[in-house]
Amino acid sequence: MTTRRGRASYWRDDQGLEVMRARFRDHVYPRHSHEAYSFGVTDAGAQTFQCRGATYTSNAGMVMAFNPDEAHDGRAAAELGYHYRIVHIHPSVVDEVLVDANDRRPAAAPLFARPVLADPLLARTLTRLCDALTRGADPLVRQERLTEAVLALSRRAATRSASTRAPSGAASHDLAHRARALLAEAYLEPMPVDRLALAVGCSRFSLFRAFHAEFGMAPSDYQRQLRLRHARALLGAGMTIADTAAATGFADQAHLTRWFGRVYGITPATYWNSATRSTA
Repeated sequence: MTTRRGRASYWRDDQGLEVMRARFRDHVYPRHSHEAYSFGVTDAGAQTFQCRGATYTSNAGMVMAFNPDEAHDGRAAAELGYHYRIVHIHPSVVDEVLVDANDRRPAAAPLFARPVLADPLLARTLTRLCDALTRGADPLVRQERLTEAVLALSRRAATRSASTRAPSGAASHDLAHRARALLAEAYLEPMPVDRLALAVGCSRFSLFRAFHAEFGMAPSDYQRQLRLRHARALLGAGMTIADTAAATGFADQAHLTRWFGRVYGITPATYWNSATRSTA
């Protein structure tokens, strides 16, 4: 995909792995998160983003590490923009690799305390994984590179802490998670904030504050994100973009395309084409 904001290519399989390579100058990511672990390498230039209440910059050669559902945004930090690659690895894939490597299930899922890492070895390992996935390497090589990357990240940069967020209080935590559960059950339906607040038993302000403290975004942003995730799944299964927009609560195809591009950096058409090629 090439637009006035830059260029991006996408690769995916049906095993929980996705890779994007992009060159962006003007593209601005809104605040969003992914259901997968997301590990990026800045190949050239620099990019800046907000995450966990602070601003970070990833310069050339640096690694970015986002935990599942960790909210962040992103934009160029250099006049000429930046080039980067990012691999999304579903938590079940990470868990499978760690179980296989350690012959037991880890006590807790690995979490990454630092969103930016200056670690040349990790950068090389992630680059090797991305190249193996996108350049048609033998399945055995791909699995070896995946295992190498997950183990390197887990051993060099991860913690086993249950949470890296500052505690928000048990009541606030429960409110936020009840609201998220309701959104997960009915994200395709209109969900006024009054209805959501009434359902979890708090005021609108308390709901917004608790949800933002726990998940880094407003409930409406999270609902749109769930719709976008559903749209990715439908596109990956071969549904047309127009039908996907109608099935996921977007006003029309243009509305879906606008938000898909903002959040994922590629158009639904690019994602749809990558899905059809991967299943051809």
